[in-house]
Amino acid sequence: MQKREQAKLTGSTGGSAAPPAKRGRPFGSGSSNAADAADSAAPSTLLGPSLQVHSAFAEQNSKRIVLALQSGIKSELTWALNTLTFLSFKEKDEVRKDATPLAKIPGLLDALLQVIDDWRDIALTRVLVKAPRVRLLGANSAVTGFGLEYEALNSNESVPNPSTGSGAANRDSSVRKSTSKSRPAGLWFEEDGLFNLDEEGRIEKQQTAVAASNIVRNFSFMADNEVIMSQHRHCLETLFQCLADYVTEDEELVTNALETIVNIGPLIDLRIFSSSKPSFIKMTEKHAVQALMGVLGSAVKAWHCAAAELIGRLIINPDNEPFLLPSASQIYKRLVDIMSQPATDAQAAAIGALYNLSEINIDIRLKLASERWAIDRLLKVIKMPHPVPEVCRKSATILENLVSEPQNKPLMLVHENAFAEMLFGDPRYSDIFARILYELTSRPSNKMASARGIWGM
Repeated sequence: MQKREQAKLTGSTGGSAAPPAKRGRPFGSGSSNAADAADSAAPSTLLGPSLQVHSAFAEQNSKRIVLALQSGIKSELTWALNTLTFLSFKEKDEVRKDATPLAKIPGLLDALLQVIDDWRDIALTRVLVKAPRVRLLGANSAVTGFGLEYEALNSNESVPNPSTGSGAANRDSSVRKSTSKSRPAGLWFEEDGLFNLDEEGRIEKQQTAVAASNIVRNFSFMADNEVIMSQHRHCLETLFQCLADYVTEDEELVTNALETIVNIGPLIDLRIFSSSKPSFIKMTEKHAVQALMGVLGSAVKAWHCAAAELIGRLIINPDNEPFLLPSASQIYKRLVDIMSQPATDAQAAAIGALYNLSEINIDIRLKLASERWAIDRLLKVIKMPHPVPEVCRKSATILENLVSEPQNKPLMLVHENAFAEMLFGDPRYSDIFARILYELTSRPSNKMASARGIWGM
């Protein structure tokens, strides 16, 4: 219908009207007749088909959405996830609809996290779980003395009566009975017990968890939800736990969790894991940093950029420094390696993290200067140059921070010629390299060091 109406509008302007502007092309890019048609048509007709939702839909159906997520019924769960995916999605500068913020639907975040937790409870296959060892010593006794009294007395099996039967036959039968049913009480609730899930059920659980994580990720892009999500302990515990299990977890689920944490990173305080707020998953500040370091050193290159950017955002908060600085030696070495990647976004993320780290910590400035290839790669980013000028300026500022430490000056004098070339090269960064050269050569105590740098003594 939109195409027909648009055709009528273009046809009414004249007999030889040109076709309207293509989708995605700015208004007025075609002929004058096409421009008049574009101005007379609504903007939504040029953006393709869309679904219109009443503004009060989320408020009227908020309770139903939360109950559908909590029900676990496949049809209700699918409806809720599809609805939330649409409500939480919003393209940049979109004028067709408003995305629904998280605060308008109370209890929604907990319901979404429960969907993810339900999958994570069965995500690890049974073959990877180490089964408890069956004890045979004293299996025919009610009290063994080996710490199994509770299991022996509360077992569904009848306690063997030593008066019935005689000799080894009774003992052999009791041993066979105990070994064949080592865990009778919990069998019904095991994954491979009575209420087990087949492969199709596992796939459905995994898909719903990924869909829920995608909705949580969409919510993290809205400014109204950042504070709510950054102060929600259950949310942060689930997200960091997904990062900790990146080896066995679904890659899309890990990606959504990582992007969500990056979006709310500047507001995250790692001390929330030791606060008085109720905890759902055993997660500490140390484990959260270890999970982040694992993703930073993973084999998936797409995660390196996000992990580096997350480190740069977390270190901005002074309260996170005590938890990140113990791993600083591993962090800056990995960031130097990421700078060697040809991807410009990975270089920008690594330099942004190094910029924040070098600004706050003296020990990092001292060790980064002695790290192999660190200075060369920082200079290479400026020489290329990087397509984003701000990245080049941050790289030059890192070099300036390194020169500010007197212990680093002998190491920096080796690159004095490169600094001089940059001084007379790009005028946008000449002021920074002028200060670097001044710091290296102007002080009287550095005359011998400057002679070594110039003449190679």
